[in-house]
Amino acid sequence: MCWKLLLSVGLLLSVLSQPVSAVTEEDFLVKTTEDLIDLCTVSESDELDEEAIHFCHGYLVGAYHYYKASTAGPDAEPLVCPPEPPPSREAVVSMFIEWAKAHPQYMNELPVETQFRFLTEAWPCK
Repeated sequence: MCWKLLLSVGLLLSVLSQPVSAVTEEDFLVKTTEDLIDLCTVSESDELDEEAIHFCHGYLVGAYHYYKASTAGPDAEPLVCPPEPPPSREAVVSMFIEWAKAHPQYMNELPVETQFRFLTEAWPCK
């Protein structure tokens, strides 16, 4: 009887000590803003934490760089006019996360659309 109890406790502890991933592989498809926010707010204890945070930053920076390239011409009318000097990438990502959480109505929209809703609200061009 004692060995059954020890075996049960051992099994329970091994199950409880396994890393649990709050981020799923599906999140990396970033179909929705919620997926992107899941990646951007990954816990350091998540088994996919490094992949998720790098993907988050890469997605946001890549979309912004594409926007900058598309508005680089002389006749372009920019939608976003960040201050000079601009805030750090880390600061902007944190601001975006906070803004997105405060606007849950956009969680099922495309992440790039939500990103630019945030950017045009934060730094509109006058």
